[in-house]
Amino acid sequence: MKVAALFSGGKDSVFSVFVAQQYGWDVAYLVTVVPENKESWMYHSLNLSLVDLQSQAIGIPLIKQETKGEKEEELQELYNVLKKLDIAGVISGAIASEYQRTRIEQVCHQLNIKSFTPLWHKDPALLLHQYVSAGFHNMIVGVFAHGFTEAWLGRPIDEACIDDLLKLQKKYRINVGGEGGEYETLALDGPLFSKKLVLDKVEKKWRRDYGTAIVIKSHLEEK
Repeated sequence: MKVAALFSGGKDSVFSVFVAQQYGWDVAYLVTVVPENKESWMYHSLNLSLVDLQSQAIGIPLIKQETKGEKEEELQELYNVLKKLDIAGVISGAIASEYQRTRIEQVCHQLNIKSFTPLWHKDPALLLHQYVSAGFHNMIVGVFAHGFTEAWLGRPIDEACIDDLLKLQKKYRINVGGEGGEYETLALDGPLFSKKLVLDKVEKKWRRDYGTAIVIKSHLEEK
C-alpha cells in the first residue's frame, strides 16, 4: 500500500513511519505542514527547519506546505497538498488527540483515501520504552507543563528519562507521552536513518515556567 506520512520530525511521527514500514507499506512521501501560528491546534511547530535533513537521512521525499495555522484553514491546506499525491492513505503519529485524528480523517474522507494511526491508544509509557529499545534517539526540545524545569531541555529520552517522566505523571498528572502538549521532541537517529542528525548549535530559552531548545545549526553525519 502506497501512503504518505504526516511528519513533524518528533518521536511519534518518526515511529509511525517505522511501524508502517514494518507492516510492509510503501511510505512514499513525508508531508510537513508548517504553521505560521505557533499555537496551531493541529501541527507541531518547533524545529521544523530540520525536517529536510531528517527526510534526507530517512530517504523518503519531503513535501512541505505552509499554513497560517488557523483552525479550519489548516485543514484546507492539508487537503490541497494531499490531493496532488498518488496515495491510498495517510499515516499520522496521533496517540490520543481526537481533535487531530478526526480532522485528518475528515480530509481523507474527502479525498477517498484511508487514514491510519498506528500508535492510536497505545500506552504512552510502553511506546517510549519501545522507541528506546528499537534504537531511536529522541531529544526533548520544549517543555510546557508544571514539574518541568530548564534542565529538561535537550535531554535525551532514555530509560532514566522515562522513569522521571513517570514520576512527573504521578505528581502532576502529566501525559507521559506529551499528548497533552506537555513537551515536544526531535528525532536525531534510529533504524530508519542512514545518517544521524548532529546538532552543532542549540539556543535554549526559558520563560519562568516553560522553555524551548531551538536548533540554530545542524548537519548529518555518517553512523
